Amino acid sequence: MNAVPSPLAEILARGDIWRGDALAELPAATIPSGHAELDAELPGGGWPCGALTELLATRAGIGEMSLLLPALARLSADGGWLALVAPPWQPYGPACAAAGLHLERLVVVRAGQQAAWCCEQLIASGGFAGVLAWSECDFDARALRRLQVAAEGRRVFAALWRPVAAAQAPSPAPLRIALDAAADGLSLRIIKRRGRPAARSLTLTVPRPGRNSRVVAGPTFSPVRAGIPAAAAVA
Repeated sequence: MNAVPSPLAEILARGDIWRGDALAELPAATIPSGHAELDAELPGGGWPCGALTELLATRAGIGEMSLLLPALARLSADGGWLALVAPPWQPYGPACAAAGLHLERLVVVRAGQQAAWCCEQLIASGGFAGVLAWSECDFDARALRRLQVAAEGRRVFAALWRPVAAAQAPSPAPLRIALDAAADGLSLRIIKRRGRPAARSLTLTVPRPGRNSRVVAGPTFSPVRAGIPAAAAVA
């Protein structure tokens, strides 16, 4: 006679429940990062959709955008719109196109102090497959919670770039990754994820500004200049 599953076993078998000693498995709500070693450490095997991801970089221009290009190219190829909110550099169109981004569906928003509000509205609109945000002033706890709530239940990859010092403060984001430059690319340390804590850092080989012609942009090459309109689209 087959054993009847207990109510607890049925609950633990659900895709939206994870155990503390295992990674969460949400295959329907993730995007492959394009880096197999990283995907093996991410719950569901990729960047989460419907949740906020925090990327905590030691500084700009270390190749951090190259980390996201494979996922952004996939979203763009599927017809999705992408938004960059208050980026610290001016995206370089030819390199974006070479990386697989469709420029006619890439929107750049110069938001200034309104970055958190703009990001929330773009996520909540349901019209964007990917929303990446930066801010000259760090987002407070209330803004972070609003972004997480806006992303929940939506098919959107929402990523927020913050200074690495923010790693010391609590955050509602289910995924938080610290980034630093490495000799051959990027060093990644997963400081928060759904499931068991990450036991090791990763070193990924990605293009670095000044070392590879397919870099999207970087502070050294195309810094944001005064006088750029408050909102603009790359075309």
